[in-house]
Amino acid sequence: MKPILICLTLALFHCACSAPDSRADEAEAFSKIQPLVEQAIESGELPGAVVCFADAKKIRYLKAFGDRQVEPSREPMTTDTVFDLASITKPVATATSVLLLSDQGKLDLQRPVADYMPEFGANEKQSITIEQCLLHTSGLIPDNALSDYDDGPEVAWQRICQLKPRSTPGSKFSYSDVGFIVLGKLVAQVSGTTLDQYASQNLYGPLNMQDTRFNPPSSLHQRIAATEKQGDGWLRGQVHDPRAARLDGVAGHAGLFSSASDLVTFAQNLMAAADDQSPVFSAAMFQQMTAPHTVPRGTRTLGWDHQSPYSSNRGEALSGAAFGHGGFTGTVLWIDPEKQLIFVFLSSRLHPDGVGSVNGLAGQIATLVGQQW
Repeated sequence: MKPILICLTLALFHCACSAPDSRADEAEAFSKIQPLVEQAIESGELPGAVVCFADAKKIRYLKAFGDRQVEPSREPMTTDTVFDLASITKPVATATSVLLLSDQGKLDLQRPVADYMPEFGANEKQSITIEQCLLHTSGLIPDNALSDYDDGPEVAWQRICQLKPRSTPGSKFSYSDVGFIVLGKLVAQVSGTTLDQYASQNLYGPLNMQDTRFNPPSSLHQRIAATEKQGDGWLRGQVHDPRAARLDGVAGHAGLFSSASDLVTFAQNLMAAADDQSPVFSAAMFQQMTAPHTVPRGTRTLGWDHQSPYSSNRGEALSGAAFGHGGFTGTVLWIDPEKQLIFVFLSSRLHPDGVGSVNGLAGQIATLVGQQW
């Protein structure tokens, strides 16, 4: 055989063998997920979970483990289970709505919130910008008193407007639910409709995300994972966060419900936006939302985590382009446009006893698969 043919044969042999090896490594990584999750279930960290990995075009791993409810009766987890996303509401509803309004020229992220809602500027808050709220550098307190919400949404807003900054705006990173409640109110003010209606009409409807909404209807409740006990019943389809509950289930920091497949759809559309291939998101909006910003103690993007004290659930194998978020109820979403990887981990760690921990588990799974992706 002539030398050139030998080289060509060897090259073809290498190509034929390398791809299956890569897929074999990925399959091996996927096979290690089940024992990790089952061990955590056995340890009482969570009753069950849905774990999903996808690329820009398709789902490559989707599996349900354990139960979505164990009290008052046991129900097995299914891959279409709907979860209370808790703080994943911040990026998937609120920040994205803010960025859409900015993309439409209706908001300037560098301007103070008080330019759009003058009442918010009271008590030294007149300089707090929209961008600072998105990055958690606004100086606002993480959570104001729960009693501030006892008299309904309008009174709650008046009490938020009376708050003073805890630190000079822009000087510190302090994760703030209050800042995102303010952003949710801003979406309503600028759009002329409520946050839930704006997100439904401009995000979830156009993207055909049928399981994603605030205050899910009773028709979805059978598929929703239960959280904690409240009174004589269980929270199932009602938001777990007490402030969001007092805001009629619609708030900028919590209240959104969704499923793994819907979150994959959302993430795939974000990644498609990088090439201007999304029907909803522009390339400019994608770049604006996902560019890392240096903040004290790490980096954040506009509405998303990047590399901060809250990043344990991202693992150690995602690229520097990855952005994501976690939720108090046991939910995790990371999107890596460089690796074309989407990681969804959904659980209801608070059911049934209000305890449990999943961030370490999620990070371990993300590392395991990300190393082979």
